Amino acid sequence: MMTNPLLAPITELIDYAAIQADHVEPAITQLLQQARQAVEQIAQQSTPTWESTVPALHLATEQLWRAWTVVGHLDSVINSPALRDAKNQCLPRITEFSTWMGQHQGLYQQYLALSQSPDYAHYNAEQKRTIELALRDFRLGGVELQGQARQRYGEITEQQALASQRFSENVLDSMDQWALYITDASQLAGIPADAQAAFAQAAAADDKPGWKITLKMPSYLPVMQYADNRELRQTLYKAYATIASDQAENTDLDNSDVIEQLLRLRAEKAKLLGYDSFADLRLETRMADNAHQVIDFLNDLARRALPFAQRDLEQLKAHAQQLGIADFQPWDAAYVSEKLRQSQYNYSEDEVKQYFTEPQVLNGLFDVAQRLFGVEFKPATLSVWHPDVKAYEVHNQHQQAIGYLYIDLYARSGKQGGAWVNSERSRRYHPDGLYLPVTYLICNFSAPQDNKPALLTHDDVITLFHESGHALHNLLSTVDEPDVSAFAAVEWDAIELPSQFMENFCWEYPVLKTLSAHVDTQEPLPLALYQKLVAAKNFQSGMQMVRQIEFALFDMLIHHQSRGLTIQEVLETLDQVRNEVAVIIPPAWHRFPHAFSHLFAGGYGAGYYSYKWAEVLSADAYAAFEENATTTADGSRDTLDPATGARFRDEILAVGGARPAAQSFVAFRGRQPSAEALLRHSGLSEDAA
Repeated sequence: MMTNPLLAPITELIDYAAIQADHVEPAITQLLQQARQAVEQIAQQSTPTWESTVPALHLATEQLWRAWTVVGHLDSVINSPALRDAKNQCLPRITEFSTWMGQHQGLYQQYLALSQSPDYAHYNAEQKRTIELALRDFRLGGVELQGQARQRYGEITEQQALASQRFSENVLDSMDQWALYITDASQLAGIPADAQAAFAQAAAADDKPGWKITLKMPSYLPVMQYADNRELRQTLYKAYATIASDQAENTDLDNSDVIEQLLRLRAEKAKLLGYDSFADLRLETRMADNAHQVIDFLNDLARRALPFAQRDLEQLKAHAQQLGIADFQPWDAAYVSEKLRQSQYNYSEDEVKQYFTEPQVLNGLFDVAQRLFGVEFKPATLSVWHPDVKAYEVHNQHQQAIGYLYIDLYARSGKQGGAWVNSERSRRYHPDGLYLPVTYLICNFSAPQDNKPALLTHDDVITLFHESGHALHNLLSTVDEPDVSAFAAVEWDAIELPSQFMENFCWEYPVLKTLSAHVDTQEPLPLALYQKLVAAKNFQSGMQMVRQIEFALFDMLIHHQSRGLTIQEVLETLDQVRNEVAVIIPPAWHRFPHAFSHLFAGGYGAGYYSYKWAEVLSADAYAAFEENATTTADGSRDTLDPATGARFRDEILAVGGARPAAQSFVAFRGRQPSAEALLRHSGLSEDAA
């Protein structure tokens, strides 16, 4: 019989190319059975020790969790009906097992015994934090619940997992089934040639004449930004704004019921655990103290940003008038914005894109990581899930291998939109030696066209740097306990610190010179074009800031309720938030929540504020590099200071969740965080830089 690649020993790397949908169910069934037996044995010990409990529990379950991570990963990057069915078949059993472990009285008693044993005093800080967080998670997992409440908790958890899966499938399917075929070239006026070529390629792949436009970002954005055809922009805007909703062309995939179900289940789970709302439950494990603190934080940022946002909108409307658009509408925003940017700063994103070829950007990113943190990325011949994927072995400043990185950059059918990083395996010591972390970095950039390398927009470059921050957080961990290694136990509102921190380097000329080589001439980005980019950096930053605050406030308000809201109440809450903080009010048929996967399928429920919270931390951390910058021969500022980089690596990245994020920040910065650097970087303060 063929071996099942999902059953590979944890010490080996996964053979992705060999995995088939029919491997999933047998592997998960076998691993669930093994894990359950091993967990029961650990839970029945009479005198638990550290070795017989915590490392033993990892040994018992790590293969299962790794296999399940791989299944979920493949489901999001090479989705197929067979793989989806296989995953959905196993999902309830995995959820049930996870709940069973989280509520296991025997395991809870073992950890409790460890925390009260004489040996506890001799444990190191990582071990103590592992036990402290495990006890907290047992409590939040419902271990203290009895009888019916305990059973209901398990049912809720299972229903939540299925509902989130359905939410994301509805979004993916709704997006994938919408397409617009165009045969009249004049309708595409204004759209850059490379985007038009991609549209033509997509139509040809379907054996259709002309051009095919979809709702995937590399297709949607060029239309919204560049198409002179206002009707085309409106058509795409409406299709995108009504994905998976009652307003979509096909209402079979409407997420209204799923949203109501998730909010109801979340509120009920919070109540079972003794919290007034899901937001209160969520904030138990965050840096922020409570929902009121978060709402005040967001309102304070909104107060500072709104005057700038209103000024941004007035500029947009005035420019729209000049373009002959008297009644400015939301589907004009990106188009007028791009035209205004070009007229104010005299460059287009398309012009900038010619300098950022994917191989050059990737090598430049690796160069930055090496200068800052001493790491090196060596191409590795590993089994991958798609020909687009590149694999690397990562080495530290002492030339020792410290992990593996898989990079999958291009958008394609069957791949979830957006960009993310996931950890397939965390660093940890094991009887067989040290396991090195394995990390995925996923983006959705436009694929290469006409035998030329892929071209990235400056925004794409920023996205890649952002995700690299998450990847480095996993790869540079020096923590040996996997429960607190890398981003495993980092508070959710601090998890974006390394990623948002890395974005800052995309605005420094010495870095952009390394990242750029014109697709035709190999020339680096000219200083004059760079200066225009920087001048435009905070173009409409007021509008961008209030938009993120709108999402975060909406999220916090729908979850800071004693019961689940109806879809009508959800939409009313969004309207109320928009009236307070938004400057562009969309049409009544807009259904933004229905595709807001972060909240309903991605773990950011009652947590979206963490982007802004972490931005305060990341901007302030970057200010330390600004304070230690040197001047280059051409007068540019060089913020790639190795000494500050080593401190950031050692105090933030390497320690991961082994201590509270607030302590790590103070250890690096020497003081508490301040919001001033964020406002300055965003051009929203009097002394904006």
